[in-house]
Amino acid sequence: MSNLSGHGGFRSSMQRRPADPGKIEKARDPRNALTRLLPYLKPYKPVLIFVLGLVLLYTVLGLIGPYLMGVAIDKFIATKNAAGLVKISVAMLVVYLLNNLFQAISAWLMSDVSQRALKQLRKDLFDHLQRLPISFFDNNPAGELMSRLTNDIDAINQAVSQNITALLASVLSLVGILIAMFVLDKWLALASVLVVPIMLWFTEFVAKYTRRGFRELQKHLGQMNGVMEEAISGQKVVKAFRRNESAIAAFRKSNQEVFRAGVSANSYALLLMPLTNVLGNFFVIVLAGLGGWLALQGLVSVGIIATFINYGQNFIQPLRQLANMYNSIQAALAGSERVFEMLDTPAEVDDAPEAVSLTDIKGHVQFEHVKFGYRPETPIIQDMTLDAKAGETFALVGPTGAGKTTIINLLTRFYEIDGGNICIDGTDIRDIRKDDLRRQLGLVLQDTFLFSGTVMDNIRYGVWMRRMKNVLKLPRWRMPIISYVSCRMVMSRISWSAPITSVRDNGNCCRSRVLFSQTRRF
Repeated sequence: MSNLSGHGGFRSSMQRRPADPGKIEKARDPRNALTRLLPYLKPYKPVLIFVLGLVLLYTVLGLIGPYLMGVAIDKFIATKNAAGLVKISVAMLVVYLLNNLFQAISAWLMSDVSQRALKQLRKDLFDHLQRLPISFFDNNPAGELMSRLTNDIDAINQAVSQNITALLASVLSLVGILIAMFVLDKWLALASVLVVPIMLWFTEFVAKYTRRGFRELQKHLGQMNGVMEEAISGQKVVKAFRRNESAIAAFRKSNQEVFRAGVSANSYALLLMPLTNVLGNFFVIVLAGLGGWLALQGLVSVGIIATFINYGQNFIQPLRQLANMYNSIQAALAGSERVFEMLDTPAEVDDAPEAVSLTDIKGHVQFEHVKFGYRPETPIIQDMTLDAKAGETFALVGPTGAGKTTIINLLTRFYEIDGGNICIDGTDIRDIRKDDLRRQLGLVLQDTFLFSGTVMDNIRYGVWMRRMKNVLKLPRWRMPIISYVSCRMVMSRISWSAPITSVRDNGNCCRSRVLFSQTRRF
């Protein structure tokens, strides 16, 4: 007695919903995302402390350079002391060389640390993916999962390897410049502080519209990529229904949207540099004007004014870097949230502690009052009973969506039942080790899948250690692919996107893979 709903087929593992390419996310909880990332950097704590020391050193050296220039003007140029000028020039050269050297070393160390940390993160993510249940892959597009393994990890890499040291250096530079200004002359420093809010407002104004423009550009780029992917992946359908012109029109429309968004976004982005230069020049004008007046009054020296002008020019760069880093840091935090969301997904249900091995099998399969639904609130199998005795050939026949694939998914424990029992030779499959259960099951999907490698590699996929000579010794009924292709073709290279020659040969290869991997199956 059974009741099957007509929705069993829509969960086939080969059916994926398309990803939403236009979706742009920001971190919902930046602090939590950052906290989750820190354990991956903890093993490299000594190196990070050393890098922090280097950042402090080259930031201080960056402040010493302009100060030495002012000293050179006041003490050696004004007094025409050539020997002293040579000495201080050499000192300035050493300062700037050490500044660049420490920057290069810190960048190299952070790049090394980030790659090591992200190597572990990628490993943890991929290992966890291999332990997730089939239901997870049914509910998440393959493209989205690949994006987390590549794009999100790359966004984190950019933030860790480049932006962390740049952020620290920018903040320390701003603070250091302000402190140095107030130490040298409070009136010029106060004038500088009054100009800073104007600079910050203009920088944030341009950065705001730049971020908005690039978000729109990302959105339209994602939509255009979606159009291209559909058109290329579904090329046979496009040609069969003579929709080439429609595909071209859809791409042309998406391409035009990308063009418009790109022009807008890059216009604002290109505006940031000249605008900050204008503000920097305005900063210099204020300092030169006020400094000149103070010099005429005998309150400051020319060297101090030159030092302030140099500091003013250097003050712009950290502000511009902070504005540019905002998007990168947001993308990294959002990417880390998505990565850890996947890592937090519960893995496939483990074997029961008392799980037994499945060795001497006869093949008597029983479904007893089974109840199941892909969603608990929507059962699609209710009170199903089925008895397939050992040695019988049992076929499940029905229209698409009748639940044939669902029954196989339950028998292989790709999904766990909500009620009832499924037994093999009288033993509940939940009390059997999954590896032993699946080793005894021969499963050939309707949509064949071949891995990159040779035909022989695909045949030996289930039991990789068996050699080619063992494959060729098998009877023809266990190796249907050998009946159709030569030994030379068996060693030819294929991939999932470039299979053998025909659908028949692809299916034969998949059946050979099943038959070769184990001697006894049902």
